[in-house]
Amino acid sequence: MKGEPDFLRRVRDEMTDARVWLDRFVIGVFALLAGLAVVLFTLLADAASQIFMAMSTSVWWWPLLWTPALTALIVWALRWAPGAGGSGPPQVVAALDTHLEAQGRSAFISLKNSAAKMLAVSGGLLAGLSAGRQGPSVQIAAGVMYSARHFLSARSGITARELVVAGGAAGIAAAFNTPLGGVVFAIEELSRKLETRSSGLMLGAIVMAGLVAVAAFGNLSYFGRIRIERVGWGVFMPGMLLALGCGLAGGLFARLIIASTRGLPDRFCAYRRKWPIRFAACCGLAVAVIGILTNGSAVGGGHDHTRHLLAGDENGIPFLWTLLKFIATWLTSWSGVPAGLFSPALSMGASLGHDVAVMMAPDYEVVLIALGMAGFLAALTQTPITAMIIVMEMVDGYAMVLGLMSCAMVASLVSRMVSRPLYSTMAEQIVERLISKRPPAPSASSPAEATAEPAPSLPQTPSSHRQP
Repeated sequence: MKGEPDFLRRVRDEMTDARVWLDRFVIGVFALLAGLAVVLFTLLADAASQIFMAMSTSVWWWPLLWTPALTALIVWALRWAPGAGGSGPPQVVAALDTHLEAQGRSAFISLKNSAAKMLAVSGGLLAGLSAGRQGPSVQIAAGVMYSARHFLSARSGITARELVVAGGAAGIAAAFNTPLGGVVFAIEELSRKLETRSSGLMLGAIVMAGLVAVAAFGNLSYFGRIRIERVGWGVFMPGMLLALGCGLAGGLFARLIIASTRGLPDRFCAYRRKWPIRFAACCGLAVAVIGILTNGSAVGGGHDHTRHLLAGDENGIPFLWTLLKFIATWLTSWSGVPAGLFSPALSMGASLGHDVAVMMAPDYEVVLIALGMAGFLAALTQTPITAMIIVMEMVDGYAMVLGLMSCAMVASLVSRMVSRPLYSTMAEQIVERLISKRPPAPSASSPAEATAEPAPSLPQTPSSHRQP
């Protein structure tokens, strides 16, 4: 229309453009599918854990046979979907590396890898390993969301990177029922920044996936609600000691996992490289022994253990539970079975908080348990804001936001003195291995080859996600 202002013309064109609305519909549909995938994965994982607990309760020695056999079977089966290995977030961070093209990105983020991840992690829980499901949910949802690119028009302006970040954030939000945690995780760990154009896509994906999770499981806090009447100065010294302990333990745990997955020149890593299936069976046997010693509380994700601590139910908690959970989770990750680390980290932090409370401040037991959860998760991932917000939303602990923030910050700083960032470092290792497997550029041994266009070279040490 002649004389019509530019902004009105743009609004009218966008409102009447069918392709624009079709692209929005596609994004909404795949966000719903990402939420459905996380819900289905949650149901499978919980059912697998319950089946294992029923089996191990009926025959106490059964895990000594079942766990090693199924662990070896999972590692053997992953040869058909190697991109489904790992905990999940490192694979998503690697897929966001700018040195990878679409083919390299699809090696980690795809519908095939999402389906394989769901089955492999559920199989690990069925085997009785120490694994969580929240980290794998990041890769599962990212794989579903990334598949939307096939149905978007070129005019949509939505990049593959934006789809992966939105999917990963939606996975965290749906798995923990923590929408704010999903947003901060995307900014702090995946994207490192939030652009205006991609913020709406990410928030929309979180809302759609979160609605599916709420419809399936209800709008409840993950670990219930903790009631804090008043926190005095008596919690300061125990809280500081807990933050330092979580920082050291979480940093050591991250360093141990990084060293194990890198493959050090020792006899154990050499045996793992030569006989990966046998090594997985040995790790499974060790985890089975730990499970028997702890009456099954140190295997799985650790949700029940954390809930019992927050509820004040301390019966049946074995001595040195944190150390045994530490070893079981490390062996599970080292075995090669896909396993999340979020839930085990939260359970170990809760156990440390309980131990400090028993020794120094019994009146602040619930407070210290929540602080330990935030501290250990922050130390492991070195993303303190994400850890603080996730724990705050899971326990409905808005009244202690300053305490959670302080503990997460101190633990993260201590962890940085012990280890490099876990997920970004593992992502660098993944990208380096993928680049090293690429065939070298052809040499100019003939006139035709000499005049051919040279293949683009990639740097050997990618640093797009390296933190200072």
